[in-house]
Amino acid sequence: MGDGTVTAVCSSAKYTFHKPAREAVTLLAGLGVEGDAHAGVTVKHRSRVARDPSQPNLRQVHLIHEELFAEVAEAGFRVRPGELGENVTTRGVDLLGLPTGTLLHLGAEAVVEITGLRNPCHQIDDFRSGLLKQVVGRDAAGNVVRKAGVMSVVLTGGVVRPGDPVVVVLPDAPHRPLEKV
Repeated sequence: MGDGTVTAVCSSAKYTFHKPAREAVTLLAGLGVEGDAHAGVTVKHRSRVARDPSQPNLRQVHLIHEELFAEVAEAGFRVRPGELGENVTTRGVDLLGLPTGTLLHLGAEAVVEITGLRNPCHQIDDFRSGLLKQVVGRDAAGNVVRKAGVMSVVLTGGVVRPGDPVVVVLPDAPHRPLEKV
């Protein structure tokens, strides 16, 4: 599990599928990305709020590996940072292969803890018809494979910028595989 680099940071104060790229974002401990619609102690994703608005927000910061963009490009889909709603785009870290509870040090100060996999929804097909099948599939055993990034909570706040290092700190074993959150 090597270390990597932040390639883009994105946020949106409105509930939009896309998040515009920024020069920097500020992560706030226990909340998420400052000024982002999904920041907060309790869940902010609309479908989850409808079910139970008091549940904890385990989806404060959404991270996607830039390598996914190259993978979907091979199938004819052009995707740029922020277009799938992520806050932080990384390169060089196998985000999907990390266990639950992994810490990611982003830049000089910020630390997030990975809580699970993003569960992609139909909005991805609304953005680019057929793209959902590229980011959700099945493995040889028939198990669902989600590739649309990971979700995390902010443990330590700080400013994150493109070019910042990503340092991976694995939790103590035994490791728990990521599940959808």
